[in-house]
Amino acid sequence: MNPHGGGGTLAGRTIVMSGGSRGIGLAIALRAARDGANIVLIAKTDTPHPKLRGTIHTAAEQIRAAGGRAVPVVGDVRSDETIERAVRAAVDEFGGVDICVNNASVLDLSGTARIAPRRYDLMQDVNTRGTFMLTKACLPELVKAGNPHVLTLSPPLNLEPRWLGAHPAYMLAKYGMTLATLGFAAEFAGVPVAANCLWPRTTIATDAVANLLGGGDALARTRSPQIMADAAHVILTAPAAALTGRTLVDDDVLRAAGVTDLDTYATVPGADLEPDFFL
Repeated sequence: MNPHGGGGTLAGRTIVMSGGSRGIGLAIALRAARDGANIVLIAKTDTPHPKLRGTIHTAAEQIRAAGGRAVPVVGDVRSDETIERAVRAAVDEFGGVDICVNNASVLDLSGTARIAPRRYDLMQDVNTRGTFMLTKACLPELVKAGNPHVLTLSPPLNLEPRWLGAHPAYMLAKYGMTLATLGFAAEFAGVPVAANCLWPRTTIATDAVANLLGGGDALARTRSPQIMADAAHVILTAPAAALTGRTLVDDDVLRAAGVTDLDTYATVPGADLEPDFFL
């Protein structure tokens, strides 16, 4: 078994992805690009951000350098017009959509009394509504694809009180993504269109962790985004009828695929890893 992804290939497959200009989304795109996939990215970062590395344009350049084809769509997944442009670009440039990856997400861990209404609305609009509307727009093409997949980066539904009470506003937005995806799996099981969720066992070395969750100390307890990219590759190359309606965790996916050495993904070899939310 290939330790860097599934045994199949994404060559020639077309992916529409939200928020893929950096971090986990970009890692998933680059893994697909190494197979020769086509990737349509939706992201807002048209010009460099002072605290975030890269733009949608540098992401597209990296995808092409890795062996894929890329179409950057500058815009916001909250915008139905942006979503329409992205799907239309996939059809016009590549002939359709094989895979929808719901990666865009907003993080705010404020408690119920402190969360600003605009931040609550932003998380609901990007996370839950964005997932629903991007998938909805892709579905007319997905149902015509040979092995269609929807992959959403959202967690298992853990109803333990410690998670229910930790940060309810963020939980609602992320669990909304999961519930929508499980709903797609059930609704389109007969096609079949596979719809699954993927979540990291540990925190991942991204700018969000560096900026919001503790900087260098937090990064030392993370894994590389590559673990999510490799797990996503396993899922997206599986037969749609055989793997759907699941809430999957990255290292479980890789172990099931025969990967035995997960230490290579650690940012700092031997460090104690920080578990991610909801697990």
